[in-house]
Amino acid sequence: MKRLFSKSFWQERDVEMFIGQQLRWGVITSSIIAFIGGIIYLINHGAAMPTYTQFTGAPEYVRHLPGIFQGVLRLDGRAIIQLGVVVLLATPITRIAFSVLAFAMEKDKLYVVITLIVLSVITFSIFSGLGG
Repeated sequence: MKRLFSKSFWQERDVEMFIGQQLRWGVITSSIIAFIGGIIYLINHGAAMPTYTQFTGAPEYVRHLPGIFQGVLRLDGRAIIQLGVVVLLATPITRIAFSVLAFAMEKDKLYVVITLIVLSVITFSIFSGLGG
């Protein structure tokens, strides 16, 4: 019970609340971005008849971040939807980065190292897949 009223408990609790809020707002933000992109896409392409006989993937310009950002500046619906997906994917990654800071504040070296390894593996996986 004494720990409940200690300063370190509330600091830990504040960090946990911050990380929880970050996850919540990341999902909400990405949903709003994708929804706006969907509306713009339907306004511009809603009357077009899709062809289901052949799969057509996403255009090349929305497959990498510079193209997505250029498309967002042009108010391209597809690019805005992709930005929403990028924000959604970045949300748990930023949570891991904040967890590193939280463990460092607690001076928990083992968890800092483990979390940095997880963050490194995820970062490597993301960027190693961009080449080809």
